[in-house]
Amino acid sequence: MPESHKPPAQGECFHCGLPVPPGAHYSVVIDDQPRAMCCPGCQAVAQAIVDGGMSDYYRYRTEAAPQAHELVPRELEGLRLYDREALQRSFVTADGDRREAALILEGITCAACVWLNEKHVRALPGVLAFHINYATKRARVQWDASRVQLSDILHAIAAIGYQAHPFDAGRQEAAFKRERSQALRRVGVAGLGMMQVMMMAIALYSGDFHGMDEGLRSFLRWASLILTLPVMFYSSLGFFTSAWRDLRQKRLGMDLPVSITLALTFGASAWATVTSSGEVYFDTVTMFAFLLLGGRYLEMIARHKAGEAAEALVKLLPNVAARIEADGVEQMVAVIELRPGDHVRIRPGESIPADGVVLEGHSSVDESLLTGESLPSGRGPGDMLIGGAVNVESPLLMRVERVGEDTVLSSILRLLDRAQAEKPRIGQLADRAAHWFIVGLLLVSAVVALWWWFHEPARAFWVSVALLAVTCPCALGLATPAALTAATGNLTRLGLLVTRGHALETLARATHVVFDKTGTLTEGRLSLARIHPLGGVGEAEALRLAAALERASEHPVARAIMARAGEGVAADDVHSLAGQGLEGSVDGRRYRIGVAEFAAALSRAALPGSPEAAGTLVLLAGEHGPLAWFEFRDAPRDEAAGVIADLRGLGLKVTLLSGDRREEAERVAGLLGISSAHGGMLPQDKLDHLRGLQAEGDVVVMVGDGVNDAPVLAGAQTSLAMGGGTQLAQATADMILLSENLRHIPAGVRVARRTMSIIRQNLAWALGYNLIAVPAAAAGFVPPWLAAIGMSLSSLIVVLNALRLRA
Repeated sequence: MPESHKPPAQGECFHCGLPVPPGAHYSVVIDDQPRAMCCPGCQAVAQAIVDGGMSDYYRYRTEAAPQAHELVPRELEGLRLYDREALQRSFVTADGDRREAALILEGITCAACVWLNEKHVRALPGVLAFHINYATKRARVQWDASRVQLSDILHAIAAIGYQAHPFDAGRQEAAFKRERSQALRRVGVAGLGMMQVMMMAIALYSGDFHGMDEGLRSFLRWASLILTLPVMFYSSLGFFTSAWRDLRQKRLGMDLPVSITLALTFGASAWATVTSSGEVYFDTVTMFAFLLLGGRYLEMIARHKAGEAAEALVKLLPNVAARIEADGVEQMVAVIELRPGDHVRIRPGESIPADGVVLEGHSSVDESLLTGESLPSGRGPGDMLIGGAVNVESPLLMRVERVGEDTVLSSILRLLDRAQAEKPRIGQLADRAAHWFIVGLLLVSAVVALWWWFHEPARAFWVSVALLAVTCPCALGLATPAALTAATGNLTRLGLLVTRGHALETLARATHVVFDKTGTLTEGRLSLARIHPLGGVGEAEALRLAAALERASEHPVARAIMARAGEGVAADDVHSLAGQGLEGSVDGRRYRIGVAEFAAALSRAALPGSPEAAGTLVLLAGEHGPLAWFEFRDAPRDEAAGVIADLRGLGLKVTLLSGDRREEAERVAGLLGISSAHGGMLPQDKLDHLRGLQAEGDVVVMVGDGVNDAPVLAGAQTSLAMGGGTQLAQATADMILLSENLRHIPAGVRVARRTMSIIRQNLAWALGYNLIAVPAAAAGFVPPWLAAIGMSLSSLIVVLNALRLRA
């Protein structure tokens, strides 16, 4: 039996024997004693050995254990840290085993990179969804933690040549700066190389006409070769890396034609230099690389500008907050350390660090970047605060309610990322076309090369190079995501949040807009105008009973009753029937409040006559019959009439559907200029009406805000929920009006129509350019340098055209 290894001395790692760095606090309990470790890797490996019941390994080992990186690849070793629950709390949303996180991806250079990553990650067992926002390089991943770990997903991305890590605003900004800096350096090296090589090319071309010593010609060729090397193997490295990565995945990517063009041109020129035969085109290589890199750099800047709206939201939260400790002492802490229940002081001019409730103080809050509303709104004790808003006037003391991925701001970012990552049908068609376009291009290039080889061999090579260079599948890939990113960013600034990628396409085709009434076209702040007792109880008792039933409800009717009644008892065994009302027990007796038929059915009594009222009527009934009518008033929104006129001016039909009385629905419709109004409708009635419109060929947009609107919102081709509506309505909707300003609805229609127009323009340009450029290059009319200019400009024009949507 081999002699056991001497235990490490104090100050050495118990696992590998290396010195423990100063300040390191890694340890594992082995044989009931804490043992020092030098790094997280050794700690993880040692803990795995102990957890596996193999602690005897440390008693009988004959030599120090290999370092952690020898057992586990260093990158995987670091990625496994992200599987720790304590670390995931700051960036992962958990619902049982279902997890969701935002990631930053580095190495994304074109739309093909997005496609490759999405296809690769979605193929992993346990990955439920994976979408990448091309403009911001931010990804959303959902996975089943019982089947796959986050580190497995990150490692899978690393395996195909990209880097992914949990989203952090500061880290993303650093990545953007690093990307811009690296791209600028590559462009700079290519530009310097091009200028030097071009000067020598002029001398060589002049020598062809006026004669040149063979020794000088050879010197200029070799000098050009040497100056081209940095352009090929530094500036152009990204093209070759991307092409090789695609080929390893058995896919033809957009950088493959570029790489082939550069490699063939450089290889032929280098061979001509070495053998002192033929022509050299180092000037074409350097110019091609410079123009392509310059075009991609400008495209990258434009892409970053297109994603500025989302990035502005990311940067809203502060890094630190003033937390009030239990002893009343104020302490500055990182925002990620905040937990629900913490008390935080927010001074004037500071951003609110998390969602919460005002405990002390009165102030105004600027939520313009979140909702699009420029005017600050007042806040006092009991009012909600949204993380990312700015406190304007006076200090506030807040109790934290939601932090991290549970905040409103994080929800908005998740929805925005999803909308920008999901493509409409026209964009999906373009992606498929781009892939087959590359296959066709390579086949056509081979056929053209053969034709020229048999007819004019001297030109065959350079015509093929020009053909590969001039074509641009990148423009097809960029046509849709560039426009969607710019459009959704513009709408977000208005306070209209797009949550589904298809929403803009459908909104542009819409023919009919259907509105709910309460809380949508009206203020949604009902006031109790009058109580009409029907005998048996007085106004005060009727109000007490109604308040007891409505105390736990969030319906506008409930809020109006509670505002008048104040504190009181709560009903027992309360049941809600969507679109009908509430039933519960007060003082041992059953009562109902809501739609007249529903309430009266409790006692099987006949419906009482309704009073002459110019508002919403709700009936309170008991076991022995109806007790009282409650009359409510709700004023239309100030901008509603103008919005309806604007929508009709855009050629859209407008309908009002309401669960309120027919008379009240028609009264509000008359005030707003809506000719089609239907009242007394249950959720199923609204859905049936909606389906009837769709059966007639209408493309319907539904606008609502309540729980009972959720089925109708889900049934419409495009749905829009009010920002102050219920979470269920917002979860069902394709768009959310955060500003609650109806004027932004017609503005959204205009932007949607412009977006689809620009997408069609981009696709038409990409297809038209290639239909003209490919035959021209195949016929030998396009030299390689002109082909490079055309390829770069085609992508740049697509992105610049999309940027018009930001205006």
